[in-house]
Amino acid sequence: MTPSRRRALLALGGVGLHSALRSALAQVQAQGVRAARGEVSINGRPAAPGTPVRAGDTIEVGKNALATFVVGQGAFLMRSDSRAEFSVAAIRLVTGALLSVFGRGEHRLTTSTATIGVRGTGAYMEAEPWRTYFCLCYGAAEVAPEGSPLRESYSTTHHDSPRYIYGDGRRQAITSANVSNHTDAELILLESLAGRTPPPTFMDSPFKY
Repeated sequence: MTPSRRRALLALGGVGLHSALRSALAQVQAQGVRAARGEVSINGRPAAPGTPVRAGDTIEVGKNALATFVVGQGAFLMRSDSRAEFSVAAIRLVTGALLSVFGRGEHRLTTSTATIGVRGTGAYMEAEPWRTYFCLCYGAAEVAPEGSPLRESYSTTHHDSPRYIYGDGRRQAITSANVSNHTDAELILLESLAGRTPPPTFMDSPFKY
């Protein structure tokens, strides 16, 4: 990454990106935990920058904490009070919030109320007991509420169609939502950690979040 590119990313992030996240830009494509602020653990053991993350691991981020990490071709940002379980090509978000970017291939994201298949994607999820918030920031996805035959397949280029996904059997199990709690700067940062940039359609959008 050129110095000018790094400066541009930091400027775009502004005060919205913690300094610990910005410092991760210097270590493009390194695997495992890239930045950790506050209480972060893997399989119940404290984690710090450089700690490996592997399939089968459970990552927990405590109150007022935050972590970024790289697993394979994917890069992730977990927010406060979050727990996620990683397996090969699949992630289960048990609670909290997870921002993800993926390389090629299909991946599966699950919560207690939803199963989501994604391809070439940047995506943000929040898991609550009764619903999932899902924003397909760019890429393609198929969304399926738990316990429902309903399926919805769609693609976006720039946060076009956020959804709430309910798993309580209601008829309208997938509803529209607003863009919230994640930014373009964070997505650009995560892609940079994996040695990529977001798609041109995303970068060229006149709208910024």
